[in-house]
Amino acid sequence: MRAAAAALRRVVAAAFPQDCVVCGAPSGDEPVCGGCRSELPRLAESCPRCAMPSPAGQVCGACVRDAPHFDRTIALWRYAPNADRLVHAYKYGGRLALAGFFARELARRIDPLPAVDAIVPMPLARGRLAERGFNQAHEVAKRIGRMVRVPVTARAVRRVRETADQTGLDPGERRRNVRGAFASDAALAGRRVAVVDDVMTTGASLDELARVLKRAGATSVENWVIARTLPDA
Repeated sequence: MRAAAAALRRVVAAAFPQDCVVCGAPSGDEPVCGGCRSELPRLAESCPRCAMPSPAGQVCGACVRDAPHFDRTIALWRYAPNADRLVHAYKYGGRLALAGFFARELARRIDPLPAVDAIVPMPLARGRLAERGFNQAHEVAKRIGRMVRVPVTARAVRRVRETADQTGLDPGERRRNVRGAFASDAALAGRRVAVVDDVMTTGASLDELARVLKRAGATSVENWVIARTLPDA
């Protein structure tokens, strides 16, 4: 299946070659050229639970003191140049081909096949969905679901309350802002869930979503995110 998909991308690239989103050079069948891809800001040793910096990749002190509801986080890059440029081009610049690029990068990070039973995209507020025209997390989730052969259950959770923009809020304000923002009627008893999102900042939204998923019966919740904001970013 992956070989057929790769062959199809090569055919499409030959007919409609792309330019790299970062540097503008021809990039063939990918929206990011090999050189720019290799220079994206990788995460150093980090906490396996929240992806914040942690020596030797141990669980960080913050997660020991106040464990989040999610159990694991896989983040592709730091939210720094040029990862931030890619996310912005995807969400606001109409570069939807980046959804496949992000999904392929995540699939490489979780190879071999992940130990999850369902993939849930972060729900988008109605106003933002109407403004943007698509849910950026859902588009990535659909693609990665096909790649790793795990079903995407977008209706497992929904937003039931509009929240204020998180920008400028401190961690405590962010937690209060998203409290009660999600609900789930799904039958998740015994299921292991992966949540897909674009950027993890404080993790407040992901933590609240994981809380709701576990109340619905999920035995574990892990995050698959494109980028992680760090304190010095």
